[in-house]
Amino acid sequence: MHKIKNIRNIGISAHIDSGKTTLTERILYYAGRIHRMQEVRGSGDGATMDFMELERERGITIASAATQVQWEDKTVNIIDTPGHVDFTVEVERSLRVLDGAIMILCSVGGVQSQSVTVDRQMKRYKVPRIAFINKMDRMGADPERVGKDMAEKLGLNVVPIQLNMGAGEDFAGVIDLVTMKAIFFEGDQGEDMKVTDIPAEYADAAAAAHQDMMDSLSMFNDDMMELMLEDQDIPVEMIHDTITTTTQSLEVVPLMMGTAFKNKGIQPALDAICRYLPNPAECVNTAMDNDKDGEEVILSVKRDDPLVMMVFKIVDETFGQLNYARIYQGTVEKGQSYYNTRTGKKTRIGRIVQMHADDREDVPTAGPGDIVALVGVDCASGDTFCSEGTEYTLESMFVADPVISLSVIPKASKDQDSMAKALNRFMKEDPTFRVSTDEETGQTLIAGMGELHLDVYVERMRREYNCEIEVGAPNVSYREAPSREAAFDYKHKKQTGGSGQYGHVVGRLIPLPDDAEETYEFEDNVSGGRIPREYIPACDKGFQSVMKEGPVAGYPIVGVKMALDDGTYHNVDSSEMAFRAAARGGFKQGFERSKPCLLEPIMMVEIETPEDYQGPIVGDLNTRRGLIMATESRDNYAVVRAEVPLANMFGYATIIRSLSKGMATFTMEMSRYAKVPNSIATEIITTRREQREAKSKK
Repeated sequence: MHKIKNIRNIGISAHIDSGKTTLTERILYYAGRIHRMQEVRGSGDGATMDFMELERERGITIASAATQVQWEDKTVNIIDTPGHVDFTVEVERSLRVLDGAIMILCSVGGVQSQSVTVDRQMKRYKVPRIAFINKMDRMGADPERVGKDMAEKLGLNVVPIQLNMGAGEDFAGVIDLVTMKAIFFEGDQGEDMKVTDIPAEYADAAAAAHQDMMDSLSMFNDDMMELMLEDQDIPVEMIHDTITTTTQSLEVVPLMMGTAFKNKGIQPALDAICRYLPNPAECVNTAMDNDKDGEEVILSVKRDDPLVMMVFKIVDETFGQLNYARIYQGTVEKGQSYYNTRTGKKTRIGRIVQMHADDREDVPTAGPGDIVALVGVDCASGDTFCSEGTEYTLESMFVADPVISLSVIPKASKDQDSMAKALNRFMKEDPTFRVSTDEETGQTLIAGMGELHLDVYVERMRREYNCEIEVGAPNVSYREAPSREAAFDYKHKKQTGGSGQYGHVVGRLIPLPDDAEETYEFEDNVSGGRIPREYIPACDKGFQSVMKEGPVAGYPIVGVKMALDDGTYHNVDSSEMAFRAAARGGFKQGFERSKPCLLEPIMMVEIETPEDYQGPIVGDLNTRRGLIMATESRDNYAVVRAEVPLANMFGYATIIRSLSKGMATFTMEMSRYAKVPNSIATEIITTRREQREAKSKK
């Protein structure tokens, strides 16, 4: 079994169309995992990691895929993730279990909207990364501008460790600024790496870039700084070690470059992964000990310690459930039973497999740092498995709330069962995909992260389950929120013979700031036993129970802080149930007094278009209540960034194609919730009430 110090668990993340899957394909080829490279688009079978039929047709990655390669003496587990924000949960769950990542940026596009999201996710899980500027063969490639973009827009300390020789059609190779050697990529597939002295025309630029790199790195290494001040030669190994330590401590992001499509720059990137990104033993992973009230414990990387393993992704297949798992501590063995700490049940592991896209290879055991799949184990995404006697829980991943929903109706009664099976599977696999039933109409509603997200699932129902369905118009997930602080004083009192019910709550309903991470907060200010301590949690639960449906238009309530300041109780008639009812009444009273308003999801839209079409596109965005945030020009192309309400963006893909003769592209992701203008809010509320009244009459 391979030693843990020789394992690397990495993810490949980036904005849409930056070349993630193409880069992965090259890594597989150079590492000897595949013997023929395929392209994401064009003739052939499609990229190895895009194994779903829909992925190959659309030329996009929908589901993250795992594989393993050997590079020299290192075992590299790679997860290729989607770029579309609609499938962002695939990136979240991958980064949750990875030790390092490659962040790819386009040499022309630079830092784009999804690059910002990926950066935020990497920071959330404290994942060290190497930045790779791809598509250096594109016209207008400018790695220097991309590096500045990363520093300004993402706040990263970017240190280029390579210098490009040429750009666009003239891109010939890279100069390694650590060893001060030029690297050319020859052979039909760029498989022959030729290392030479730096060509004379690049000598001055390389010397200047090397000095800049050394100045940046010496800030983190006193020994290096001392040698530089004394004008002494600095050992290459010291430079490598400094890059390694600063990358792993998240102080520096090494910057590399190449073109995956033209097979240049991939092998040095693989070398950098193995040299600079951490192995599992160099990462500090923690878990919560349930036996000690959730106390945080540091996990070891010893094979003989009790097992701690997290299932981070599940796929429901014809022959049972496939669970992608990361082992943090101990060893998982085929045929042994382990405890699911969420359910408390013992589960037998019948089969362990090593994944390569959709191919699999059976393995008898797996140890710390390994990423494998468990076949036929019934569990949920985020579950922790432990050896008997160990009660650890690993912190789960962040899951965003859906922003769009639509109704789905089977065309024929025979399709009802197939649709139910499909929806159950998708909901189990994807935490951002939600299914509910409209209580008034009985219709099935599906909710997700965007039009593409739901469109893909509808298409999968048709293909994989042979289920014909009719799709209703999309609905926006509005929210209700208070706009000012309001006091409440509510007494719940019932006497029906025998013991009655009595609960009295006094407090304030306070709007949370726009940038608050939570949608609800509870503050207990009760003193002197005015409300007994055992009834305080019931008040909290009562407040929260009202938030599912607001009084304005029946949408969920967000952005509320409930401060419980006072109250009274009755020795005989007070109970948890009474205080829960009092809290519900107090919340409603306070919310109605707080001038509640309607909130709508605002999307950050980034459009790349030929400059000729910029005017019509900006004009169209203005008609959609769009707010232009920034525009910039890049080689006859304009990039427009705008915030636009989601309600006005349905079907935008068709509109932008007609405005630009098919030449503009756009990406869209959730930015924030904002107040709906009064005139539009009135219209939404009126329509919503009419719909509910019409449904109640049926």
